[in-house]
Amino acid sequence: MQAGKKPTESKSQGSDWERVKREAAQDAPIPFTPNSEPYDPNDAAAVATYWASAAIKRGRGRPAVTVKRPTLNMRVDAEVLDAFKATGPGWQTRINEVLKSWVQSHA
Repeated sequence: MQAGKKPTESKSQGSDWERVKREAAQDAPIPFTPNSEPYDPNDAAAVATYWASAAIKRGRGRPAVTVKRPTLNMRVDAEVLDAFKATGPGWQTRINEVLKSWVQSHA
């Protein structure tokens, strides 16, 4: 073996597509056991019942907003930045609120 090279594995790490195609061609019903699946995927009524009661959870990240705010790079004095950061999470939103208040009071 050459230096710096890893030995190749004899078995593929990907999906066994030949097996998938072979099983799909058989068109056999999928066996159902109560602990394996939330419903029997071969039973249309069970599928409809399951999805009618399913709850969709939103993933991680920022919540969707109706009006997208532009991104801004801005320089401020270090003590101003430190003061806002010291107030904890949400400091950027608080800076936006202060600026919005100033704009409204000076309109």
